[in-house]
Amino acid sequence: MPRQEHHKSLTLARVEDAVKREMFGLENPGFCLKCGEEQGGCEPDAEGYKCEECGTNTVYGAMEVLLRGKF
Repeated sequence: MPRQEHHKSLTLARVEDAVKREMFGLENPGFCLKCGEEQGGCEPDAEGYKCEECGTNTVYGAMEVLLRGKF
């Protein structure tokens, strides 16, 4: 899979924070690679979920974003 461009607001610190909240809490955050919005209800390995903000299928689970280096 080619590396997909990401929104400039997706930083390592922001993604790490989301992964920690996922691991130590009950949240399931994900990020839209196009608009940068955080979205709840994403499985850690989510790929291509629909963004509630911009409508594109570019939401990935926080852990997936971290593992693939999409920040």
